[in-house]
Amino acid sequence: MKYGIAVFPSKKLQDIANSYRKRYDTKYSLVPPHLTVKEPFEADEQDIQTLVAELRTISKKQKPFKLEVLKYSSFYPATNTLYMKVAENDQLLSLHEALNTGSLYRERAHPFVPHITIGQEMNYDELSDVFGRLKLESVDHEETVDRFQLLYQLENGTWTVYETFLLGEGDS
Repeated sequence: MKYGIAVFPSKKLQDIANSYRKRYDTKYSLVPPHLTVKEPFEADEQDIQTLVAELRTISKKQKPFKLEVLKYSSFYPATNTLYMKVAENDQLLSLHEALNTGSLYRERAHPFVPHITIGQEMNYDELSDVFGRLKLESVDHEETVDRFQLLYQLENGTWTVYETFLLGEGDS
């Protein structure tokens, strides 16, 4: 089964992202707006129980972090994808690294670029037009993230939460 690890932002930020995703994201109906902190990976039911225990340990050691979105960007020419750029910070990078070590290690297909996708699989003309307009706008959104989710993919391609992990819950 395919699993992934993501952060779901506040409803306010999801609403902003969805205002674009409804029209420009071919995967709009499969998963809510999110920040992927670990690329999708394969695991069987036996492995996932070990990984869940490891995720609980990681979550206790990691601190909540600031999710700051300032602008729109694109992965063009690698892919015709539009996204909300998430500012890197030490806590976010630490979480990403922790989720990619030990038994969670998997070869990465792409470098980690924190973002929330708002459009993908667009034709070039549409991408160019929409991104041209979005480059002139700023998002200027900030919130604190205190949890991440382990997701699994259903047969129809939809992603569903398997378990939620609170960051820093080991602190007293």
